[in-house]
Amino acid sequence: MKNFESRGHLLTEQVNPNSEDLDRLTSLELVDLFNQEDAKTLSAIAAARFELAKAVEIIAEALRHGGRLFYIGAGTSGRLGVLDAAECPPTFCTPPELVQGIIAGGAGALVRSSEDLEDRAEDGAEAIAQRQVHDLDVVVGITAGGTTPFVRGAIAAAKARGAKTVGIACVPADQVRWDVDVDIRLLVGAEVLAGSTRLKAGTVTKMALNILSTGAMVRLGKVYGNRMVDVAVTNTKLRDRAVRTIQDLTDLSRDRASELLENSKKRVKLALLMHWSGLDAEESSRLLTKYQGNLRAAREAVKQK
Repeated sequence: MKNFESRGHLLTEQVNPNSEDLDRLTSLELVDLFNQEDAKTLSAIAAARFELAKAVEIIAEALRHGGRLFYIGAGTSGRLGVLDAAECPPTFCTPPELVQGIIAGGAGALVRSSEDLEDRAEDGAEAIAQRQVHDLDVVVGITAGGTTPFVRGAIAAAKARGAKTVGIACVPADQVRWDVDVDIRLLVGAEVLAGSTRLKAGTVTKMALNILSTGAMVRLGKVYGNRMVDVAVTNTKLRDRAVRTIQDLTDLSRDRASELLENSKKRVKLALLMHWSGLDAEESSRLLTKYQGNLRAAREAVKQK
């Protein structure tokens, strides 16, 4: 593996000329500067739109055929991956093992700095082996500077096992190259605080992960229109959202929508199909299964009968 001892040339490590007087700015000037710099994240996402779309398709195809999605990173990058993975079960009612976040140093690194652990490529490879990554899986390596040995070791190990790989970095490919199936470069420029990639690099990475996970779940039929019809109804707020979703899509009263939700065992997608089809819960469930959980496809099938 390439040795990255000298990192001063990397875009993520450079000094931002717009913030050279950062410690002399007023609070309002500081806020305005952050706002101006953060605007660059939108352009970075737009510039990577084709790569992001390709990654969405690869992830959706893998999950459709029984594969899993893994995010792997260290420090801020690792925390962002774990965050996105953790939010998939409540948002899309997915099993916890479907989307997993791996961070150098394990769970303890989520709340305590452990950046020294990112320098071991063998640990990244071991994390891939422990999870028995295989050819149906997708592994997304997240590293702002593109150089993190833990991530690069994991990507190499994943490729060796036949998994699809996606790389997310905030430096140009001509500065740091790696062998991945989809190479996503989010070029936001030098940070307001030199080298602090929890800033723009972290923000644009979160934006990209939002697109990857949500986009893949949309492709899998876990969304109807722009509604979370696979939401896990686990608390009062989510139950209220589920009832309102049923109301909005059916014009039912709140009481009737609540009753329908209970009859479907709090499965919004099933409740909607029961209403539209006139079928009971068991028959509606079988119909959803036939169409791989895609509510729109199941509803269209009912209409054509």
